[in-house]
Amino acid sequence: MAAAGLTPAQLADLAKYDSPTICNAVELWNIIPRNEGYMDQSIRACFPKMPPMVGYALTSTFRSMKPPRAGDSYSSIGAQLDAMAAVPGPPVIVFQDLDQPCASATFGEVMCTTYKKFGAKGIVTSGTGRDLDQVEAIDFPAFTNGAIAAHGYCHTISINIPVTVGGMTVYPGDLLHGDLNGVTTIPHSIATEVPGVCQEIADAEAIVLNYLKQESVTVVGFNEARKACGDAINKLGKRLRGEA
Repeated sequence: MAAAGLTPAQLADLAKYDSPTICNAVELWNIIPRNEGYMDQSIRACFPKMPPMVGYALTSTFRSMKPPRAGDSYSSIGAQLDAMAAVPGPPVIVFQDLDQPCASATFGEVMCTTYKKFGAKGIVTSGTGRDLDQVEAIDFPAFTNGAIAAHGYCHTISINIPVTVGGMTVYPGDLLHGDLNGVTTIPHSIATEVPGVCQEIADAEAIVLNYLKQESVTVVGFNEARKACGDAINKLGKRLRGEA
């Protein structure tokens, strides 16, 4: 039985914010270096207009250059569905494509429809996807390194192991957040606090943005607003780190 994750309401609170704001919040704790914990530019949202995706990683490795030694190309989907029981909450399907270069698409309409029916919140692959119009039509967030029309000999090698996607190591059960800006992790130890911190950051940044909405602005006034914003965020960071 999986350990309990966040409640649906808590996950929904995280989905209210974009991934840059999530990253800004997480870095205030100084738990991980600021240049880690997020995927690089090789992983892009297939459907940038979709709202943020939030869920727990169900990780797998994938190949499609050669046929599997046993079973058919889709025989491992059932094993992935069984593995969902070990995920702390709604899963995000994460694939590392082991073929270099990528040989064919990791997923298509049938796979994504299956994953969504069993509760998945999205899919992320270091490889490529296909059937993108159909996947968009079922409102299933997808993040890839591109698109390829064919599926080759697609098959899953291993399930629930650490994988590397977009330069980031993803462990089974990691809490992921993704939108058009990219995909990032949220440490479990602070996950319940992140939405509130995101709102405080937004409130601090509003000091500058509201000043810039005025008809008449000056450099002096801008610098004052920027300092007030910075002071609020610095104070927030110290509080979170127990330095206040």
